[in-house]
Amino acid sequence: MNRTPGTKPVAVIVGATSKWQSDGRNTRLAHGRTLDDGDLPAGVRWGVGGAIAQKFAQEGFFTVLTTRAAANASALAEAIRAQGGDCMIVELDLVSQDSIAAAFATIRREAGDPEVLVYNAGYLEGRDLPPGQELLEYIPVAMFDTALHIACRGPFLVAREVLPIMRRRGGGSLLFSNNSKSLRGRKRMAGESVYYPRVMMRALAQVLTEEYSEHGVHVANVVIDGTIDSPGTRALPKIRQQPDLAMNPVKIAEAFFYLHTQDRSCWTHELQLTPFSTTPSH
Repeated sequence: MNRTPGTKPVAVIVGATSKWQSDGRNTRLAHGRTLDDGDLPAGVRWGVGGAIAQKFAQEGFFTVLTTRAAANASALAEAIRAQGGDCMIVELDLVSQDSIAAAFATIRREAGDPEVLVYNAGYLEGRDLPPGQELLEYIPVAMFDTALHIACRGPFLVAREVLPIMRRRGGGSLLFSNNSKSLRGRKRMAGESVYYPRVMMRALAQVLTEEYSEHGVHVANVVIDGTIDSPGTRALPKIRQQPDLAMNPVKIAEAFFYLHTQDRSCWTHELQLTPFSTTPSH
């Protein structure tokens, strides 16, 4: 890279793209094809991760997009650069501790020490389960392992990569993107019981707040309580019928940036975002 580390503050977005983007896994599962997103604004095309990445780049951050495969984020990177922002793509597989360590070594070497890390990695396990086999007794252990890596072990390993320098520097933000399944269990969709590792992510945020706030590190858990607007979710029947149910990822991204810029005299630890047309989860 032709860049001197440290010339801009660094924001790392773990999970910068969406499984509901036009060619995402869940889009293809739900609709059987890749969707045309040419008529959608850039802020919506890559879900929350893409919107957050664009927001921090627009605010002058060098934005690091992490994804399992670089091709997943190439269009997002092009959009950020077209808007005048700076970014790089780093491959990171949350299942592998070695991959996480190598990714952050690359980030520190080529971008610099992160000032902000947004952990937005997500999963929609259970969507492949046949009807009538959504109970825990039918859930494959491999499916649970994926959930554990992404919502529990992954956040722990990623936090270890950024918290030491944030503590020594006396500042920084570690922001977790979570959902309402971290608040309570529900019988709703296929494989719902595989989501309880989300509770552990929320607990980790609580523990890290207790441990690192006094060192100037802002840790927050953001509960995104609803369906996020993106190419794949916009085409779902329930969103077609009730567009107000879709949460605008650009506005979600503004909430994340707001958390990073809060005065330390009044930090928010947990923020819940819910569409006006629904009842908040508790």
